[in-house]
Amino acid sequence: MNTKLSLPKHYLLALIACLMTSHAQAAPSLKLQPWAQDLSANAVAFLPGEAATGRLLAGRDGLLLLDDQGRELSRFNGAFDSLDTRALGANVLVTSLDSDRQQALLVSLDPQKRQWGTPLYLPARDFPVNGLCLYRDEASNLFVFLVGEEGRGEQWLVGHGEQLSEPAQRVRGLPLPPDATTCQVQDDANQLFVNEERVGWWAYPASSEAESVRAPVAMRAPFGDIRQVAGAMAALPGGMLGLDPQAAQLHLYQQQDQAWVAQARVPLTGLKEPESLAVRLTKTGAQLLLRDDDNGRLYQGEINWLPAPVPSTPKLPNVAAIAQSEPVARQGDAADDPAIWVHPTTPALSRVLGTNKKQGLLAYDLQGKLLQELPVGRLNNVDVRSGFKLGSQTVDLAVASNRDRNSLSLFSIDRASGELREAGEVPTPLKEIYGICLFQPDSGELFAFANGKDGQYLQYRLHAADGSIKGELVRQFSVDSQPEGCVADDLRQRLFLGEEDVGVWTMDARADQPATLGSVIKVGAQLHADVEGIALYQSAGHDYLVISSQGNDSYLVLDAQPPYAVRGTFRVGLNAAARIDGASETDGLEVVSANLGGAWSRGLLVVQDGRKRMPEQAQNFKFVPWADVAKALGLP
Repeated sequence: MNTKLSLPKHYLLALIACLMTSHAQAAPSLKLQPWAQDLSANAVAFLPGEAATGRLLAGRDGLLLLDDQGRELSRFNGAFDSLDTRALGANVLVTSLDSDRQQALLVSLDPQKRQWGTPLYLPARDFPVNGLCLYRDEASNLFVFLVGEEGRGEQWLVGHGEQLSEPAQRVRGLPLPPDATTCQVQDDANQLFVNEERVGWWAYPASSEAESVRAPVAMRAPFGDIRQVAGAMAALPGGMLGLDPQAAQLHLYQQQDQAWVAQARVPLTGLKEPESLAVRLTKTGAQLLLRDDDNGRLYQGEINWLPAPVPSTPKLPNVAAIAQSEPVARQGDAADDPAIWVHPTTPALSRVLGTNKKQGLLAYDLQGKLLQELPVGRLNNVDVRSGFKLGSQTVDLAVASNRDRNSLSLFSIDRASGELREAGEVPTPLKEIYGICLFQPDSGELFAFANGKDGQYLQYRLHAADGSIKGELVRQFSVDSQPEGCVADDLRQRLFLGEEDVGVWTMDARADQPATLGSVIKVGAQLHADVEGIALYQSAGHDYLVISSQGNDSYLVLDAQPPYAVRGTFRVGLNAAARIDGASETDGLEVVSANLGGAWSRGLLVVQDGRKRMPEQAQNFKFVPWADVAKALGLP
């Protein structure tokens, strides 16, 4: 996977303005004083928490708990380098690098009782690890990032809430700069900061489901204001502090939208090679701890500067998948759209169908085991209806959009065994067929809506009185830009269709009615482009639309009837116990309310996962109990 460089125009403009004006302002004041001169340290940190006054030290004499005067209170024996902490209930989670074992470890510390817990070691890596840092996400999952040589980076799941998880689980590899040595995470902003010594400081999304992209915080001269080396960092809400050890300077940065603006460059008078920066907020600024690598001494001070907090992304409830399909048999962007076939008499024998747009149609059982592969071509979207008359037989029918032939590929489903068979093809005049959905009104007729990338929609009536399925074009209409997902409400005879960059529309699904579009929801604060899969959950009490909000890796639930009130948004998060990662960059999804037994008693939601992790494999589909979605959003 290649790391993408994101360098927006507004960042460049802000950086130019910063370089021209920021240093004309009064620089924040910082006075450093020697601290705990008898101690030898490789890294230092403050204990987390507003009321905490202690410090931690990692060095050749162990992990040391110290009071604010530098007096030793407790020790974890060994030789250690690098250091980060997070609150773990009343305790503190400490991570460091064991120099003797050359492994990352995590250990809990009770600062009141001054007691260390049993360490959890990550497996030995096949690359040298330079640094590490901790991250707690919106679902309270705990991760550690490893920064290795030659651009090797990894993210590991190590706990949840107040508990460590054993064993730790590798979530993903992360391509980092070749001379990165250290990292820090600002949890509320889900931002990972990494240095590249000879280039600058970078910000990455920290979420385990995020894309591997980066944006510059600051660059080395002549492209930015770093004179020599981008060294250790400390992250604060809305800001970042960074050390240039060779120039003996502390840089201060403020986040503005997606860009970073230099605020000041503070000389560290008396220090020759400052390293190992630790920061905690005070009422008037920030307290600092540093180590001078030239003489090994520690220094502390307070700077009268605070970054302005930036609006944080709202935290969304996370719902875990409890099953997942086997990865598809093609790499890259391959899996796309699921459909759910409900067995007419034995719900536990129901099937999840999925398209592989580099291969064909796949069929899975409710545990995600692959049962069938039909390599018929590049199928994009698929939908299912029951009770189709195929000559003298009654079968269930799956219909998929075939991008190889710009056609509708048809599959009969045996109502007893669930076995799929190819059942024909309906050609279309679409130049680039894309989405498909089915409509089956009370009359028993079956209609297919197919769309193309140019916005055109074609509605076909499917019939097979003579045993051969044919498609009769009965209506056509269009939207202004690229569509894909659609779903029909058979009972109310409505069609819901997504326009990827615009929103969701509704119209009359009947072929003899005008194709008048009405807005359901626009792309905006709640729905983030691209608008992808759309599904309909129908029960005796409530009907809901479920929409893939691909732009922020979430799923939007709203009433399926006017005024289309939004009921909530959620994410599919990781399930550590089942070793199932979350879902992200979702294309298609499907939901049914039928009681399929067990965890699926209130229905099943299936979403395509665009970034398969833990372990990293080809794309797949995640299976989520609707009962858990309803609980997370407070749905009746």
